[in-house]
Amino acid sequence: MSAPAWHTAWVALGANLGDARGTLQQALDELHAHPAVRRDAVSGFYRTAPVDANGPDYINAAMRLHTTLPPLALLDLLQDIERAHGRQRPYRNAPRTLDLDLLAYDDLRLDTPRLTLPHPRMHERAFVLRPLADIDPDMLLPQGRVADLLSACADQRVLPLEN
Repeated sequence: MSAPAWHTAWVALGANLGDARGTLQQALDELHAHPAVRRDAVSGFYRTAPVDANGPDYINAAMRLHTTLPPLALLDLLQDIERAHGRQRPYRNAPRTLDLDLLAYDDLRLDTPRLTLPHPRMHERAFVLRPLADIDPDMLLPQGRVADLLSACADQRVLPLEN
């Protein structure tokens, strides 16, 4: 029997309720502990204003990982971790204890009712692009290079947190 194939995926992390920074660190540790996931790179943590929403500022980060899980199984894992941290979805863009978004998976393009890859709005969001630029500034999205797309979002506040 051959070994399972490893794939590269990018995940955005965010939280703006409770101990947001601690929750993000716990989620990173939980992902890393999963046998089908290997953490490859993690961005710094950033404080950002909510986009299209109200509520406290977010703490955001991004990670690049390697996984043997197919995309929908990885999405299930991310949502299981969100639920374990009390994630609720009372309305669109509601404040949250944890948000884990699957941004991209290899070079896969997918558009299903459950999952669209690459993430359809990440190119417009500095809170995603700034952390991604820490780990993959030359990553190509359908709209362009991460570092170039970030400059187009210069009006969105993203402040690095000290480690």
